[in-house]
Amino acid sequence: MRLRVATFNVENLSARWRFAEAQREESAAAMSLSDFNHPQDRKAAEQTLALALEDDKRQMTALAIAETRADILCLQEVDSLKAMDAFFANYVHRVSDIRYGHFQLLDGNDRRGIDVAFAARRNLVEQGAVRVTGHAAMTFGELDVWDREVGAFGITPADRVFNRDCLMVDVELGKRALTLFICHLKSMNNGRDDGRDATRPLRRAEARAVRALVERRFGPGWRDAPWIVAGDLNDYVERCLPDGTCEAARPSGIDPLLDSFGVNPVASLPAHERWTHFHRAWQETRGGFVEEHVQLDYVLLSPALAGQDVGVQILRRGMPYRVPLDPRDPDRSIPRLATTADRYPRVGWDRPKASDHCPVVVEFTLPKRGAMG
Repeated sequence: MRLRVATFNVENLSARWRFAEAQREESAAAMSLSDFNHPQDRKAAEQTLALALEDDKRQMTALAIAETRADILCLQEVDSLKAMDAFFANYVHRVSDIRYGHFQLLDGNDRRGIDVAFAARRNLVEQGAVRVTGHAAMTFGELDVWDREVGAFGITPADRVFNRDCLMVDVELGKRALTLFICHLKSMNNGRDDGRDATRPLRRAEARAVRALVERRFGPGWRDAPWIVAGDLNDYVERCLPDGTCEAARPSGIDPLLDSFGVNPVASLPAHERWTHFHRAWQETRGGFVEEHVQLDYVLLSPALAGQDVGVQILRRGMPYRVPLDPRDPDRSIPRLATTADRYPRVGWDRPKASDHCPVVVEFTLPKRGAMG
């Protein structure tokens, strides 16, 4: 049985106007150009603008999902099942030949309320054949992943290990079965240039916790079991630089999931194609802009699944035009970037866009029970 599994950080699929008291990032720029006599006038303008921007953005997000042609979707940054259901009904199902259902989402630990979620092709399985288990309440101590570096953050073994959750989804497919562990690990952003290094211990602990959950679920036979770890893992093991060269970037917070454990099919692609996220930011310590193409989004296969005729795609038509789609191209000028490569209709220079992440699709053969190993 051939299966296509995709992961996609859909970037704030939210039903809310604001996160806490902060403006929504996509409407803040336009609001800064206008004066308002009354707070209610500003609120009404912000909501109108946010709706218009959200509609453009979600059309592109839906196009990216439709292009995956995935049987199973692992999503990150979803606000609620209500928002997810409305998005698929009013956007995805208007552009996709596939009808999705079996939606699963549990509230996690993220302060903004963005969660990980699951969807599958409606006719893939029978109703009730999807079982979901959340681990948002599990602690560092319970999963034996607390160490002194974690303790330096003021964290105790009794604190919750996952910044969002690790959603375990068991899918029954008749004579076959598949278990997915859907994750969204700790962000690298701490407001300073050293964000990745400073936050690495927290991601490493989460990665070790995910590995522990896989090993607990399948026991000594975990290598021969049908499982996938999928999601925005918020770290990388190499970076592709503006001159087209790629360099190793270890240690990484996700090393526990890659070292003698999960298999990353993206590693089989040419070096300049192994990216799902583009980052460009001013760094005071270097006195200039720093940019890099990196892989943050993963579909990691168990060793058994990794040997089942695997194919991989990274879809980039939803990226804004400011993103150089080929890291090897030395021309970063606006005329060059603005006219390069294929994008979805109405994609903008910075926004609107499908997401700031690219969907990753992995296709493989899922053997019958007992046929692996």
